[in-house]
Amino acid sequence: MFFLIPAITIYTIVLGAASILSSLFDRRGYFAHRCARAWSWLILKTTGVRVRVEGLERVRPGTNYVFVSNHQSIYDTPVIFWSLPYQLRIIAKESLARFPVLGWHLRRGKHLFVDRRNPDRAGIFERWRALVSEASLLVYAEGTRSRDGHVAKFKAGSFMLAIEAQLPIVPVAIIGTRAVMPKGRLRTEPADVRLIVHDPIQPPAIGTPTAHDARELAERVQAVVAATVEANQFAAPRTL
Repeated sequence: MFFLIPAITIYTIVLGAASILSSLFDRRGYFAHRCARAWSWLILKTTGVRVRVEGLERVRPGTNYVFVSNHQSIYDTPVIFWSLPYQLRIIAKESLARFPVLGWHLRRGKHLFVDRRNPDRAGIFERWRALVSEASLLVYAEGTRSRDGHVAKFKAGSFMLAIEAQLPIVPVAIIGTRAVMPKGRLRTEPADVRLIVHDPIQPPAIGTPTAHDARELAERVQAVVAATVEANQFAAPRTL
């Protein structure tokens, strides 16, 4: 397994450099996203991760969405980027912007950053508004990776943005990435992963949404994702 680290490093440097260079002529970040999808496919193939996607027929090509997923592993992002045939941008924590290659790719590729200590919702919304006609957004609404695999409470901030932008929200459940690389472990293991896409949820049309409105929507989406994860990842095996 020692060959994985240099292999992934090479993928990151080569495709990250191509992504950054492409930003000189592709201001929308479309080519950068293709680099990210290629990077994701290479990582999944190299580490023996097999992905089965369910429910993709529930979303419509050409429509932009807010995909809201649970977060179990750093492998969630390669799984989603490769499996969903959409231009995707993420809301990432500000500290990732300082990482060589990765941070440069994210910033030049039109991804959004938030400082958790001093979140600027108005600024994020303005940057998001410039993207909504060009890309969908991927949100890990728990805010961090789960240590036990169970889905934690969803933070309401991104749901306020979804209400204001009136973009449909697609609940997404990832099952099995903890077996590949759980939080706190550097070693990877081959595994079968499922990505389950649910029906889009249209945010309520509210002129001036409140924090309560955002929390209600967050709870509704969290219930869908959590129920799927609990039923498929923690259900007791059937006995004959």
